[in-house]
Amino acid sequence: MQTLHVELGDRRYPIFIGSDLQPKDLLAPYIKGQQVMIVTNTTVAPLYLSHYVTAVEALGKKVATCILPDGEKYKDIQHLTLIFDALLEAGFNRDCTVLALGGGVIGDMAGFASASFQRGVYFIQVPTTLLSQVDSSVGGKTGINHPLGKNMIGAFQQPQVVLADMSQLNTLPERELSAGLAEVIKYALLGDLEFLTWLETHMEALVARDPVLLAEAVYRSCAHKARIVANDEKEQGERALLNLGHTFGHAIESYLGYGEWLHGEAVATGMVMAADLSQRMGWISAADVQRTKNIIARANLPIVCPQIPLDQFLAYMAHDKKVLNGQLRLVLMKQLGQAIITKEFDLELMKQAILANQV
Repeated sequence: MQTLHVELGDRRYPIFIGSDLQPKDLLAPYIKGQQVMIVTNTTVAPLYLSHYVTAVEALGKKVATCILPDGEKYKDIQHLTLIFDALLEAGFNRDCTVLALGGGVIGDMAGFASASFQRGVYFIQVPTTLLSQVDSSVGGKTGINHPLGKNMIGAFQQPQVVLADMSQLNTLPERELSAGLAEVIKYALLGDLEFLTWLETHMEALVARDPVLLAEAVYRSCAHKARIVANDEKEQGERALLNLGHTFGHAIESYLGYGEWLHGEAVATGMVMAADLSQRMGWISAADVQRTKNIIARANLPIVCPQIPLDQFLAYMAHDKKVLNGQLRLVLMKQLGQAIITKEFDLELMKQAILANQV
């Protein structure tokens, strides 16, 4: 097992990364109070819920569960309310812990619920997908979607601890594994050219779920994110770099309907669009764009999206969280492995990059 910490000034929390982790021992120091609400979904519950209920009960805690339907389309205010219903019906108080057992949707919703219930209770992340292990479980961003924009309603809620168990990836569908690899690739493209070379060397083994290499990819990805979050917890500056490909990707998700494309699939194509625009701006070469496309395709991810009317694509981009004072800011690449946040881009070139990467 490997351990790294997210440092937040006077606060810090650990991320435990390994296979067949023992939740009873690892969670014991971090469960606050005597009441634990485990939030999961209909896919994860049959696989892992009983294991975690048993582990938490063995610590002498009262455990209740909330099982939500599985899918991005359920990441909305109506289903968020089901978590509040479960907490209230169980008679939980403000000295309770909410434990998220699932992928990014469950982590985001359970985290937002924990930030809101009685104005804030304790929160633990047990991410069961690669995407949530390397991205959404780390850093404290939680929230829900709105028909006009993804993740537009939420709160910053840092967990007490994160348990990333590689053995849980064995039950992950291939499409979900690839979606997680999109976020892994993102860290390399935005800030670590050596990591990109490492991924190019090992991508087929990662797709084949080599547990040692997956653990290394998760550790390196989380280390990148932990460093950035430590410098900019509330995304006032540097943390926005983590949105490479996301402004384009969120527009794809929003237009197609949440869940039609997985988040990582949309981000993958979004990163290609960002690379394309970066080349059109004269910052990176055609070979760099091709290298970006190649590593994304080797992860079995899309590099083009379906036809989306340009006016609608731009309208969804205008609802992005990185719009500041009416000005859209994009994460682009000054060079491969070095991303920047900028509002200094040519709108016509951006339109060309969008249209060039649609089927």
